[in-house]
Amino acid sequence: MKNRISNKEGSNEWKLTKNQFPASSFQRLIALIIVTALQNIASAQTLEQYINTAQQNNPEIQAYNLRYNIAEEKVNEVDWIPNTELSAGYFVSEPETRTGAQRARFSARQMLPWFGTITARENYASSMADAEFVEIAIAKRKLALAVSQSYYTLYEIRAEQSVLDENIQLLKTYERLALNSIEVGKATAVDVLRLQIRQNELQQQKEVLEQVYLGEQVAFNKLLHQDGTIGVIVVEELLLPEEDIAYAVDVLSLHPELLKYDKLYESITQSELLNQAEQNPMIGIGVDYVPVSERPDMNFSDNGKDIFMPMLSVSIPIFNKQYDSKSKQNELRQLEIAAQKDNRLNVLESAFAKAISQRNQARIKFNTQQKNLKQAQSAEEILIKNYETGTIDFNDILDIQELQLKFQINQIKAITIYYRQSAVVNYLIIQ
Repeated sequence: MKNRISNKEGSNEWKLTKNQFPASSFQRLIALIIVTALQNIASAQTLEQYINTAQQNNPEIQAYNLRYNIAEEKVNEVDWIPNTELSAGYFVSEPETRTGAQRARFSARQMLPWFGTITARENYASSMADAEFVEIAIAKRKLALAVSQSYYTLYEIRAEQSVLDENIQLLKTYERLALNSIEVGKATAVDVLRLQIRQNELQQQKEVLEQVYLGEQVAFNKLLHQDGTIGVIVVEELLLPEEDIAYAVDVLSLHPELLKYDKLYESITQSELLNQAEQNPMIGIGVDYVPVSERPDMNFSDNGKDIFMPMLSVSIPIFNKQYDSKSKQNELRQLEIAAQKDNRLNVLESAFAKAISQRNQARIKFNTQQKNLKQAQSAEEILIKNYETGTIDFNDILDIQELQLKFQINQIKAITIYYRQSAVVNYLIIQ
């Protein structure tokens, strides 16, 4: 009804011409048209669009992306070799040799890891980055679930407010019937007062729901990382699908929360390969240079010849207890992760079964409330027909109205539960 009235009012506004308004009024009209157009654009926004907005703007998702970028950068960090060692020494007391006195010593050394060690480091860093990437997928799913749950809460509040409006209007109709009945002596002022009190109670419920809606709206907008006062456009009506989609529980094995354990397991495998590589020797190459002074009292071919001495060294981890301990730790960590994965799979399977069960319960409750509502409406029609014979009982009217409201609210709650649990199923199943 509100939409029909607003459209009618809108059509009247369009019939007005610029000459009927002063300049400022015309500008306000243009501004109103622009605002209305923007509101119409906003009303086209769907739950999926809200989820996309949240995933793009949410600081937590951005933080996970940064963590992944850091993990990727660590692949470059591990591509290193030990520092080159440079040394120089000056002989305060020059040692005399056959070819002359040694004045100083200059050395350069470079240790190199064993073949494949750097590659093992890169593989380990890449496996850790893969684990961080899975965290992004998990965070996005959790955010999508949170946005969906909040969205359906907003829908539930708006739907209940609409039902309350309908019942308030219905009570006003009954109030007019009661006033007419008073004139002919078929009702009392008490009947009218009771109807008015009931209207007041429903109006109170509606106003309380408005405050609840405003609070939930702020929470919804914060999930999207935007101003909490921005209006949220929810769908006008949610209908139950004729049939529920059947899912195979084995699809849960592809859930990111389980894939995360696979990635962690793989990272430990790469850690062990790196540990094995680091047990290999390190090779060092270098050169020593010693400048030699000529002997003034002698004349021969090697007099004053400088010394160049290439060096080759090997660093052997003879005491390798730390590597054995790390291998044992990696083995235990893999067993721990396997146990954690099995436990998480049990949790996800339980959550899946619970969501399916509650979704089925919601459908049963909805169908039952629909039957009850039809019967209550039939009872209401009988009472209204009795009004023509003068036998209407306004106590019965109030009782039937209260029952109808109860059934309508229960229907809304059943639909909301159905879609909330469907959102949980989507979190667990949809790839």
